[in-house]
Amino acid sequence: MSMRAQQMTGNTARWSVPGFFLVLGGACLVASAFGGRLVIGLVAFGVLAVCSLALVLLGRRSETYQGLTEKEPDERFARIGGRAWAGTGVVLTVGNICAFIGELASGRSGDPYFWFVATAAIAYIAFVAFWSRHT
Repeated sequence: MSMRAQQMTGNTARWSVPGFFLVLGGACLVASAFGGRLVIGLVAFGVLAVCSLALVLLGRRSETYQGLTEKEPDERFARIGGRAWAGTGVVLTVGNICAFIGELASGRSGDPYFWFVATAAIAYIAFVAFWSRHT
């Protein structure tokens, strides 16, 4: 691969996550505006825009972020990225479990938290089965 092609691939990877955050923030803003809750949409967009800006700034100075956004990160960066995603999954799963329990304690059904927790449990079992056969 030519040096120019490698540089373009690296730039695309570095901009994809911040770009995703901005698109997601825009979608939240539009959806909340249609739902009559513009302030929540503005807050969500603002938070995601700040996260996007932080990633852009990290991309310029952080060797770790640059290593994580390479097309084929080395073993160290691949391990860091995998652990970061695993940690994110744990935080989201625990948050949904707590919300589900809180909903039940309040006398409500627990939807949609139940479905998030059930999906996480099924995905975990499926990934364990898949990776135990392919590793």
